[in-house]
Amino acid sequence: MAFSNIVKLATLYLAVCALLHNTKAEEVYDVGDDFGWAIPLGDPIFYDAWASLHYFEVGDILSFNFTNGEQDVARVTKEAYLNCNTTNPISLKKTSPANFTLDVAGDYYFTSTLDKHCLKGQKLAINVPGPREPFNYTVGGNLGWVVSPIGESAYEAWAYNKLFLVGDSLVFYYKNGTQDVAIVTKEAYEKCETNNTLAVYTTSPTRIILNTIGEHFFTSTYKDHCALGQKLAINVTANSSGATALSPSEALSPTNLGPSGSSALVPTSSATSMVFCGYMVTVLSIGLAFFI
Repeated sequence: MAFSNIVKLATLYLAVCALLHNTKAEEVYDVGDDFGWAIPLGDPIFYDAWASLHYFEVGDILSFNFTNGEQDVARVTKEAYLNCNTTNPISLKKTSPANFTLDVAGDYYFTSTLDKHCLKGQKLAINVPGPREPFNYTVGGNLGWVVSPIGESAYEAWAYNKLFLVGDSLVFYYKNGTQDVAIVTKEAYEKCETNNTLAVYTTSPTRIILNTIGEHFFTSTYKDHCALGQKLAINVTANSSGATALSPSEALSPTNLGPSGSSALVPTSSATSMVFCGYMVTVLSIGLAFFI
């Protein structure tokens, strides 16, 4: 009973983590955290170090907090940033908190126009990455597409830290004649009803292009495989930069990958929720070991 409860709890945490990861709203970053926006005495790379701890996305906001009358914030060009030339800033704000929205992908440069503040290290450079190219995800990683000894938790754990976008592909590797891949509805997935599938593929590797935003469900039609945990549920949240509109038949057509097929992890937000989730999964894994 204790083992069963821990498995259920671990599954719940994985599901919550996936939800938090895929529903990330815009974040407000307090530049310098508690230190705020000032001359970093004795630490000229303070703001470089601060920026390296964060992953910025389009729509996020930088908030500069300082004492009015003693500081300002100027957004400048790369050349002006490197040369500490503040005579012609792109924009200048003198009232705290000074907020800048990261509305497009690219590099952003900030400093202070006050005397020698830039030369003393009061400057910040960040990068907001643009949309990525489509990825090929190898389902299960090294495990592949099989009945896992730990049941469906294996595929939940594999999927939870990945961001699936329209145009990405799922690649299922398995031994022909012993497995297959079925696309099913949510209801069929939950009840393990595999007699009414949307599509079934029997040749490995099976590559399925994610053509639409929303939930996608997969399992095997082999007897008891679904009940034993050979099932995968993912959520596609947005479009990747290289995605093109595909017909439904193209989206459901398996493609042989050859040597170019690969598994890929995407950068994840540095949001506290993901750190917490990773910690909890580790704790649960340790706890699980005592009951096996």
